[in-house]
Amino acid sequence: MEKQTEIRFDNYVDNYKHKIQDSIDFIGQDVDFFIDIKSTILFNLAKRYLGKLETVDALDIGSGIGLIDKNIHSFFRSLTGVDVENGVVEKAKIFNPGVHYKIYNGKTLPFENETFHLVFAVNVIHHVPTEQWRDFLNEMQRVLKQGGLAVVFEHNPLNPLTRKVVRECEFDRNAVLLRHKKLKELFSSSGLKKIDNSYIIFFPFKVKLFRIIEKYLKWIPLGAQHYVAGRKP
Repeated sequence: MEKQTEIRFDNYVDNYKHKIQDSIDFIGQDVDFFIDIKSTILFNLAKRYLGKLETVDALDIGSGIGLIDKNIHSFFRSLTGVDVENGVVEKAKIFNPGVHYKIYNGKTLPFENETFHLVFAVNVIHHVPTEQWRDFLNEMQRVLKQGGLAVVFEHNPLNPLTRKVVRECEFDRNAVLLRHKKLKELFSSSGLKKIDNSYIIFFPFKVKLFRIIEKYLKWIPLGAQHYVAGRKP
């Protein structure tokens, strides 16, 4: 397996979104298109499995500059984001003053056991050294309340356009993408009970009809990304 090299996201703090846009321009959509889709999925999962979101305390692991947090923070009683680099955390605080952001060491989350009702990570684990993947899920499980919901989104390495995007994105160089089967295995090994999973983003079009069609394609391993959701028993 290819060795990962350290990527300093602080080096991209002022042009993070622009760099992502450069790598996906050929698709014909902007960054917000993909953020909006995952925000909607996350909202629907939380609503379905947690109920009253105004009582939910949520944690975004690897929150970066807070792009997805801007869309979802108002749904929850509280939203906290953690990241490993000071520059992106400070930028996120400016973008989302209603969200609580903290630095963490990338290994141990700075929270007590069973602190949050919802814990999620959006396209983060492929930046984590492969030997730490299991520990990453174990930490998600540790800080999750009993009955709480964990959700992980990742790029789909079986999609050729996704692989092209990753190759052309500066801060994704040497990233190791997780297959759907591997992500489900990580949930199981951490003690999280899988309750939902899907391939997503088959069509790069904003018309809602395509999102409806995608619900019937969720098991086909060609979506640009995929997710797994699980409960803490």
